[in-house]
Amino acid sequence: MALVATAEVCDANPHLIQTGELRALQPIFQIYGRRQVFSGPVVTVKVFEDNVLIREFLEEKGNGQVLVVDGGGSLRCAILGGNPVQQAQNNGWAGIVVNGCIRDVDEINGCDIGVRALASHPMKANKKGMGEKHVPVTIAGTRICDGEWLYADTDGILVSKAELSMTRALHRAEFIIWPHHKTGFTF
Repeated sequence: MALVATAEVCDANPHLIQTGELRALQPIFQIYGRRQVFSGPVVTVKVFEDNVLIREFLEEKGNGQVLVVDGGGSLRCAILGGNPVQQAQNNGWAGIVVNGCIRDVDEINGCDIGVRALASHPMKANKKGMGEKHVPVTIAGTRICDGEWLYADTDGILVSKAELSMTRALHRAEFIIWPHHKTGFTF
């Protein structure tokens, strides 16, 4: 899977943004983990101050997927810690986006996986198993569904209804730029 620059994707695809096929999450996430750039098909889970369902997902093979966790934006405890992130790395997950808090930041920052979360918090979550898997979630003002694609880098996070073809995106950018190359126009 090719790495995608989110800013370039936005510049090359205004039509996808206008139709809602490509959406940007609000810039509220902190960057954790060694992998600052990641992408993959989305799997969703909705929980509130409980991490049992998150752990269940990350114990499974990730196959390059991105787990999107709607933790309700709670800042009262961490719903993801170092052990499940290490497991996610070992099981082939591309990344995890958490609408909530994490903990064990030093441990997570040593893992070769991309993690985005609102903040860190030292308190652990409940373990009641409450929540829902594979349901549409709304995170940072953006509705996200299973099977959509998520692209994250240091500029932000994009969600697309389908996998983006960088060849198509770059061709479109060249189509826009090419007429201006002889005029000395700069971008």
